[in-house]
Amino acid sequence: MGTRIRKLYPVVTALLLTVGNSLPAQAQSTLDEMMQALRDAEPAEATRLTREIERTWAQSGSTSLDMLLRRGRAALEEEDIDVAIEHLTAVTDHAPDFAEGWHARATAYYMKGLYGPALDDLQRALILNPDNYNAIFGLGVMLQEFGDYVRAEQAFGEVLDLHPNHENATKALKQLQAKGIGRTL
Repeated sequence: MGTRIRKLYPVVTALLLTVGNSLPAQAQSTLDEMMQALRDAEPAEATRLTREIERTWAQSGSTSLDMLLRRGRAALEEEDIDVAIEHLTAVTDHAPDFAEGWHARATAYYMKGLYGPALDDLQRALILNPDNYNAIFGLGVMLQEFGDYVRAEQAFGEVLDLHPNHENATKALKQLQAKGIGRTL
């Protein structure tokens, strides 16, 4: 019996690798389809797609890490920034390839006035998920605060390329354009 299990081991391993590798590809395909649909969506449909996309981004694959992310976000809502940073640092420590952990912690650092760490975390989030329109929006907000209006305008434009119904990016871009940023003669 031990010999049969050893003979089956490569087959089981290959099967697990095949199934395991196909699931992320399917999930990514679905996410790509949702992102494309978001670009073409009317406002009501965009709202539904936004919730679905952001729900997908918030899934780390680990129940405990997802719980830490939720706790970190809840602490942010309660403006308990230090607790949020603790929870979100645990997420980034245990799941360094989970983009949403970095994005959420960037938000916490920003709220605490720690702009350097916030920018570092935004960079990491965007390397892992270049379509994260909320992270790009956060970058635009920071660039605007730094007085780099041209690059802020570019960031808000990128958000709108990904999510044409993003209300905050639309407002921010209009404010910059009212200042003469992004207009051509």
